[in-house]
Amino acid sequence: MSKRFILMLIAVTLVFGGIFGFKAFVDSQIDAYFDSMPVPTATITATEARQDRWTPKIRAVGSLEAVQGAMLSTEVGGIVREILLQPGTEVMEGSVLLRLDTETDRAELTALEAAARLAEQELQRARRLAQERNISEAEVQRRQSEAEQARAAVAAQRARINQKTLRAPFDGILGIRRVNLGQYVSPGDPIVTLESVDPIYLNFTLAERRLGQVRPGQPVRLEVDAFAERFDGTISAIEPRVRAGSRTFEVQALVHNPEGKLRAGQFARVTLAAGEPEDVIVLPQTAIRFNPFGNSVFVTYRDDQDTLRVRERFVQTGERRGDLIRIVDGLEAGERVASSGLLKLQNETPVEITDEARPSEDPAPRPDNA
Repeated sequence: MSKRFILMLIAVTLVFGGIFGFKAFVDSQIDAYFDSMPVPTATITATEARQDRWTPKIRAVGSLEAVQGAMLSTEVGGIVREILLQPGTEVMEGSVLLRLDTETDRAELTALEAAARLAEQELQRARRLAQERNISEAEVQRRQSEAEQARAAVAAQRARINQKTLRAPFDGILGIRRVNLGQYVSPGDPIVTLESVDPIYLNFTLAERRLGQVRPGQPVRLEVDAFAERFDGTISAIEPRVRAGSRTFEVQALVHNPEGKLRAGQFARVTLAAGEPEDVIVLPQTAIRFNPFGNSVFVTYRDDQDTLRVRERFVQTGERRGDLIRIVDGLEAGERVASSGLLKLQNETPVEITDEARPSEDPAPRPDNA
């Protein structure tokens, strides 16, 4: 019984050994085939690292704010009797925009003016009588006080009437009218906005490390989404205090806006020079493989068989401008690197260079429909 068991065990061992041996042989042949299989040539575009001259710049985002801007309202309440404003038009300082009903106020003014004239006549009569010593000096002073009070009442009533006439406090552009004829308005009710747009303020914030790089009078350039052009201005004020919570400080620039294109509340992208121009090495951003452990490029070279290949090299990158990025360290001007097709590449990959679908290298790209 034991002899038969031993023979069966030997047979099973031989069968399974043969199976595993055959499987190992097949795997080794497959590995040898793939190891000896030539690496396919990758088609890429290539560009040379070139030297350019860049002026160091600070970039920020900000918003536009009117130099003068207010929601206009009346100081007193009343019924709207006359609307002289035209929404969206330019007005000059002092222009009449709206009048409230003043009929009752003018009737009262007439009565006060009559009382003031009577008080003045009484004062003149008292002065003549005082010269003739028919009344005391105290009586003359009382009449003079009454005349002055009457004149003050007239002036106060005229001021109340003037308060029912809304005038433009400064030159600017009117917004949308908020009231209608015959409507009763209370003191402080919004009537119309008035914005002065030329010049206009640009407010933006910078990190505290930029504090030594900005100064009043420094030129700035801004762009807005509404227009394809750029607008120029100068820094007019720098907030003396750095915000403790964000470690930033506020900067205000004055931008000339003669055509009125810029409006308060618009979002703006701000650029300002922060030093003298310097020579830099640049590449298109598509040539950089961005990794958490470091950025790299694929430099082209020819091996001993004159086959064009690529070799990965780590580089230190810096500022970006449009399609370009600055190479701070790791690459020299004139070296040729792959600018597209990086996903197909690894060290020693043979490559073929084509000029089709070459990536853009514009430092200030802008879409055609922008």
